[in-house]
Amino acid sequence: MSLSIVIPTLNEAAVLDQTLGAIAGTDANIEVLVVDGGSQDDTCAIAQSWGAKLLHSAPGRARQMNLGAQMAQNEILLFLHGDTLLPPGYYELIETTIAQPQTIAGAFDLTINAPEVSLRFVEWGVKLRSRLLQLPYGDQGIFLRRETFGAIGGYPDLAIMEDYQLINNLKRLGRIAIIPTPVKTHPRRWQTLGILRTTLLNQIMILGYHLGIPPEKLRTWYRWYNRHSAPYKTPICLKPSSSTSTASSSTTKKPTKD
Repeated sequence: MSLSIVIPTLNEAAVLDQTLGAIAGTDANIEVLVVDGGSQDDTCAIAQSWGAKLLHSAPGRARQMNLGAQMAQNEILLFLHGDTLLPPGYYELIETTIAQPQTIAGAFDLTINAPEVSLRFVEWGVKLRSRLLQLPYGDQGIFLRRETFGAIGGYPDLAIMEDYQLINNLKRLGRIAIIPTPVKTHPRRWQTLGILRTTLLNQIMILGYHLGIPPEKLRTWYRWYNRHSAPYKTPICLKPSSSTSTASSSTTKKPTKD
């Protein structure tokens, strides 16, 4: 198996170093593409320091991920958020999972990288949603074959809800498997809004999408809600989980820090 990891970024310097560090340390055939949407911090420099292929795009997660997939060279595509850490042995886990009969895509369970007990309830809800509904979200590291991604037309070019629609498109083709080993994601959005408000906001977005409200308007509401909420006051660093387009650096077999 060969794997291309596509990471859309926008001002992720605070977390990207650890994300890329969790990818490193394997001799497997891996390509890392960081697709930046116009960062004003050190995101691009960090990506290059790990030997990732750096691409530049207009902002928009769907647009950035589609560009990364277009430029990727390998058989399997993994879409990873810039604040999410892959677990040890992720390559072998993906290889085993994607080979299962009737499986056309997969994702990981989710751990939120903070000690609050209340966040364990969020993780439990994610586990139920992912397994019972086959509905993982983008922060769970969605992966699939290149030809499958092309068959469904890639990520729909939506201002918001692109991962939700991608998964619903995939479910028509086959099974979406969930790897029980979790990725670790940053707690910032839950700590900014609080668990109840974050959950409510997510459900409002889903309901609005099903009611036919334009994604651009949903994104405007989402951003307004975040701007008018309490600021994020206690940054928590991610802990490592283990011991068009212009490419700004060449593809490497595995990322290594300079």
